[in-house]
Amino acid sequence: MNERLKKLSSWMKENGIDVCFLTSPDNVFYLSGYFTDPHERLLGLAVFQDEEPFLVLPAMEKNDALQSGWAHEIIGFTDTENPWEMVHTAAAKRLQKNASKVAIEKEHLNVERYEELMKLFPDAKQFVSAEEKMRSLRLVKDENELKALREAAALADYAIEVGASEISEGKSELEVLAAIEFELKKKGVSQMSFSTMVLAGQNAASPHGNPGQTKIKKGDFVLFDLGVVVDRYCSDITRTLAYGDVSDKQKEIYDTVLKAQLAAIEAGKPGTPCSAVDLAARSVITEAGYGEYFPHRLGHGLGINIHEYPSVTETNPLKLEEGMVFTIEPGIYVPGVAGVRIEDDVHVTASGLEILTKYPKELQIIK
Repeated sequence: MNERLKKLSSWMKENGIDVCFLTSPDNVFYLSGYFTDPHERLLGLAVFQDEEPFLVLPAMEKNDALQSGWAHEIIGFTDTENPWEMVHTAAAKRLQKNASKVAIEKEHLNVERYEELMKLFPDAKQFVSAEEKMRSLRLVKDENELKALREAAALADYAIEVGASEISEGKSELEVLAAIEFELKKKGVSQMSFSTMVLAGQNAASPHGNPGQTKIKKGDFVLFDLGVVVDRYCSDITRTLAYGDVSDKQKEIYDTVLKAQLAAIEAGKPGTPCSAVDLAARSVITEAGYGEYFPHRLGHGLGINIHEYPSVTETNPLKLEEGMVFTIEPGIYVPGVAGVRIEDDVHVTASGLEILTKYPKELQIIK
């Protein structure tokens, strides 16, 4: 077994867990090296204390799983077969006794599949959560993961560069968005981390706005929030650019967000609680009189998922440790005035934070 599987098996032994059955594509990928989203079809990875793990997936994907490097049993099922019967047979061969304690992803598993697992393991007295262990395993990134995250960040920088070059009078948010994604496709990017956001003028004051036919005009802030996927790892960047001269109030808001973001970066060192990093930025914004206009957390973990553990909030006591990767993205959103967010991906090192996204943050005024 690979080292990640060994760590999971050791945790199972320590906690008396007979079998761990994982069903989320991201956790299956993390442990197996094979990624697929089979939609309504079953995907599962069964891990045991000492016995060989196995993958269960649609038969048409079996060869893809083999090519990914998975060296253990693969159970492939056709659309006319019952995969649960096959899982039962494979699990029974590996278990010396009836399973009494089973670990599952409670946040991912739907009720129908949970009921199938209860039938599969009728003597199980406990179904425990596997999420906390999987989060701890994925929290600290190894060098291969960091390589992918750095590449994804560099492509996100390039995307902002393209977006900046596309800003002009009368061009719609969707036109700019299309140009960004077209140029990324030419760079070999097949997937964005999430739906790209290009928000102009008043739309930028909505933290999760939807790009549309709004035309860019002089005096607008244009907010870009986007990311790309490289080798299954995500980037996430936000930059806010000015088109033409903006008001003193808009500049004040921008400068406040930038000051807050830099304060959070300065606070980010191993051993510092997530709460202290959030509050470093939040206090700057609050003291400037905009506290009510910063309605979300400072950031989130980043990796295989665009939003993963930990959540960087003012109440999270988790301490930063080397190898963690997360976002720092304070924002101020004042309806009718301006919306500004500045976001970077950061990696915790022994001395502080390595900034993975490098596109300039000082206010850019595009004429």
